[in-house]
Amino acid sequence: MILPRVGQRYHQVAEHYDDLNHWYLEIWGEHVHHGLWETGSEDTETATLQLTHKLIEAMNIKTGDSVVDIGCGYGGTARVLANGIGAKVTAFTLSKAQYDYAMEQSSGEGNPAFRLQNWFDNGLPSASQDAAISIESSEHMEDKPAFFKEVARVLKPGGRFGVYAWLAQPNPSPREIAWLLEPICREGRLPSMGNEAEYREMMLAAGLVDITYEDLSQKVKKTWPIIVGRMTNRLFTDPEARRFLRYGPNREFARTVLRIWIAYNTGSMRYGLFTCRKP
Repeated sequence: MILPRVGQRYHQVAEHYDDLNHWYLEIWGEHVHHGLWETGSEDTETATLQLTHKLIEAMNIKTGDSVVDIGCGYGGTARVLANGIGAKVTAFTLSKAQYDYAMEQSSGEGNPAFRLQNWFDNGLPSASQDAAISIESSEHMEDKPAFFKEVARVLKPGGRFGVYAWLAQPNPSPREIAWLLEPICREGRLPSMGNEAEYREMMLAAGLVDITYEDLSQKVKKTWPIIVGRMTNRLFTDPEARRFLRYGPNREFARTVLRIWIAYNTGSMRYGLFTCRKP
């Protein structure tokens, strides 16, 4: 497990996303996750939705399923599940800015049901959910073994769990850790970054079974040159953005984005989809 030199707490995760709210919305859009380039020629919006729909298909989420979206961001995926699939979605975020945006986009019918709440204090009844998803949020969990155990608690018997995760390669060199992986954790507010084997071990320890994994690193890494290009354009055209990256509390944000791009190109970081179920 890669650990940052300075510990990262859940309130720092919330502050990070609140502070960088305009950057995330303007640069990533309401789906704050990677795109999936199956052919390489898709536009960004198509690639982003492909990543969402790949998870839905892998988990066989159907109309009427109760689904919990852990770390829902601005609610983009939750709305696809509720409005496009007809699932009953409860979606959690730590960020007040993300929660406010998600509520503004809500139909007012309570589906998705957005909660500004820590996953470790989610209040869901045991064995209440048909499925759970975590799209690039497990990285922000302070206690990852407890995260998986809490997922197992809320799933019904036979319930499915799908996780898109940023991962470290199995045996990173000291240089990769020092210059890429540790700073990515520290600057990106990740309390830790695991690898494939560690995620499998934590899922098994939580009582989850039938674990599958697909490495999608090559299909998602195109996300980062696009993000770097959008950030560069904004810095050239927006004096306020330049002031923020010079003086703001998350001014290392630009360095983090560059580190992640390099980490994917060198193989230091991986990206994959895990699926499993509760027996």
